[in-house]
Amino acid sequence: SIDADTQDGCPVFCGRLIKGVKNGPSPDWLQTQLRAIGLRPISFLVDVTNWFTYDLNRPLHVFDADKVQGSLRVHRAAGGETLTALDDKEYTLQAGQMVISDDNGPESIAGVMGGAETGCTEDTVNVFVESAYWDPIQIAYTGRALKINSDARYRFERGVDPAFTPEGLEHAVRMIVDHAGGEASEVIQAGEVPDTSRAYKLDAKRVISLVGMEISEATQRETLTALGFTMKGNMAHVPSWRPDVQGEADLVEEVARVASLTKLQGKPLPRIDAGVPKPILTPGQQRQQAARRAAAALGYNECVTYSFVDAEAASLFGGGDDATMLENPISSEMSHMRPNLLPGLLRAAARNQARGFMDMGLFEVGAGFHGGEPGEQHMLITGVLIGRTGPKDVHGTSRPVDLYDAKADAEAVLTAIGAPAKVQVLRGTDDWWHPGRHGKICLGPKKVLGIFGELHPKVLREMDIKGPAVAFTIWPDEVPVPKKKTATRPALTATDLQAVERDFAFVVDAQVEALTLVNAAASADKALITDVRVFDEFIGGSLGEGKKSLAVTVRLQPTDKTLKDADIEAVSAKIVDKVSKATGGSLRG
Repeated sequence: SIDADTQDGCPVFCGRLIKGVKNGPSPDWLQTQLRAIGLRPISFLVDVTNWFTYDLNRPLHVFDADKVQGSLRVHRAAGGETLTALDDKEYTLQAGQMVISDDNGPESIAGVMGGAETGCTEDTVNVFVESAYWDPIQIAYTGRALKINSDARYRFERGVDPAFTPEGLEHAVRMIVDHAGGEASEVIQAGEVPDTSRAYKLDAKRVISLVGMEISEATQRETLTALGFTMKGNMAHVPSWRPDVQGEADLVEEVARVASLTKLQGKPLPRIDAGVPKPILTPGQQRQQAARRAAAALGYNECVTYSFVDAEAASLFGGGDDATMLENPISSEMSHMRPNLLPGLLRAAARNQARGFMDMGLFEVGAGFHGGEPGEQHMLITGVLIGRTGPKDVHGTSRPVDLYDAKADAEAVLTAIGAPAKVQVLRGTDDWWHPGRHGKICLGPKKVLGIFGELHPKVLREMDIKGPAVAFTIWPDEVPVPKKKTATRPALTATDLQAVERDFAFVVDAQVEALTLVNAAASADKALITDVRVFDEFIGGSLGEGKKSLAVTVRLQPTDKTLKDADIEAVSAKIVDKVSKATGGSLRG
């Protein structure tokens, strides 16, 4: 029987009981054919199902009837049921997945794999041969969720001929009875074969308009008839085994592919000016393009590395587990999907350093993978700076790169892709970053836009990188999409009033972060204060133990009137008050 809520996934279920079969090795011709396509012969009953699966695209399943308790029922799992399948692995079913059960519970994952409990063995005498039609979409979801790649799933999710369901059963039963003996029962059927009949108009002129080939109408009709279509007037009735044909254009495609597109001759078309084309890039693609331009303008060279890395490199960056391991890697150095872009960039940097190029800036835009299933990946923008800021210089302008270089570049790329100007810089991230020299660019504690900082010395040793190395990683999908989109820049806001800058030096505890002080000073007057920058840090001397001095420059930009001394003094007092409350520090004397 088929439950009412399952008939959309299994419209028809057929079977025949065969008593008194003698299971054993398959005939030589059957074993030879199976070995020719890479299959291992197991036993006759199993080999028959494999042979029909490959030869006629008709997956079947054979139950040991003596092990089935009660009647078979096709229904949806409630969720949480377990089943040991024919691959000897135990699977936990999810709610809504289709199963075939008897009185003992689930005995087969419908359309994907049978259960080991009712599977056939050498001692099997009575069998129930099952042939059913399963909905391709639901089979694909079940197989993907349970991570089962079986021959049955491969065919059902791509579409089999529903009309061949009872006929395929008859062919299989005839082969079993002829070679293994036994007496077959009448056909037992639940549900009805779905009606797939449909017809589309054959317009002979559409071949020229869609493909550009001149094929006579008689040839087109002969081609479709030879492919199994039934011609009635100018209507082409589609055979049941062609679920891919869904319109008149598909008829043209069938005719054109048989006639061979190699005979198509190119002809220039007159130029048609359609005006300004509509944009076709998605917001994500536009951000990736903007990030590439920004990184290249900063002096980085773009890399396109493999999505596969070796297990050692993947494990350094939080990957290397079985979920991201390839079943058939092209080499041992490409055994896992990359967890992020840093392994590939650092490998490229190490190869460059081995050839004498010690200083470089590399970036890449691509996906990192935290699992092996579709959707288990994330888009990344990653840059790496290694070595010094420039060649050796007599004036000493060249210096080793530091985390502030990475921070400035990360902020520039974030600005280019439309990130908000006001962000937080927090501590605490993954193990491959230097524990004390990194930062997270966030919109709140849980919304991480990017990370910058020095890479951990252990990682540099393992990746054979010489010299200082800093990097940044940005998650463009985490950047909020602006509510208002416009293709034009906002109007320039300019003022003819002179700006005023004032310097302040505060004595604070050594643990106080400079960003806390800067944010506090900027909040004193949001309309008047346009910029706050740290220009000096002093530790030691007369300040005492555990203290430091931070000096900042505050820029005041009036918009309606020139600032007077009293106005500047009032803002300065607010700045000192705000910083004192936020940091516990005081103005340095």
